[in-house]
Parts: sequence; C-alpha cells; structure tokens
Amino acid sequence: MDRATRQSVAERAGGRCEYCRLREEDDALRFHVEHVVPRKHGGTDSRDNLALACQNCNLHKGSNLAGVDPVTGEMAPLFDPRSDRWDEHFVLRGARIEGVSNVGRTTVHVLCMNDPDRVQLRRLLGY
Repeated sequence: MDRATRQSVAERAGGRCEYCRLREEDDALRFHVEHVVPRKHGGTDSRDNLALACQNCNLHKGSNLAGVDPVTGEMAPLFDPRSDRWDEHFVLRGARIEGVSNVGRTTVHVLCMNDPDRVQLRRLLGY
C-alpha cells in the first residue's frame, strides 16, 4: 500500500478504526488499511474498497463478508464502512459497543469488538 493511499484512507476515517471507532493515536499498534470486500472475493485496491481498521478488528474480520447474527441465528452481512452508517448499526454503551441491527450484532460478534481487552482500553480512554 503506498503512502498516499494510506494517508487518504486514514484522513477519510478521521484517524479512527471504521469498525470500532478506536482512535489510531490511542492504540499501541499502527492501524491497517483493509479491503472491505477482500481480494479473494473480487475486491479491488480502489479507495472505495479500503477502510482504516485497528489490528483487532481487521484480524478478526479476515476475509469474512458475513456471519451469523447471535440473536436470530441467521446469516447477516458485516458492516460496510463505505455504504453503511455506523450509528444505524451500533451504539456505544459505556465502553461496550452494541449492535442495534442484524448487521451490527453480527459485526460486533465476528470482529470481537467487546473483547475484554478492548472494552478495558475504551474504558481507560473514557469512551
């Protein structure tokens, strides 16, 4: 990934993970520029298919495009930061992220957004 593309993606994201909203400056590890639709599923390297993601979210997402909604047991797509609005699928309750739609619940579950270490980090940061 060239520097200009990374900078453009990071600026568009406001320096935050586009999934869990953690600020890059608050994490010990540099964020990844990830493919919303992975290349193995036909995704491209265009900026329209790239998102800024913390290591936790990116590594849990992997090449997944969908998962099982833990409430309904049905398949649901993962959150797409290029076409979905965060506040339509998630709400921050204290330091926990809760899904308010099938997309949100599935994304929280697959990306392990409420991993104890992540919740503790958000709590320490005053989220």
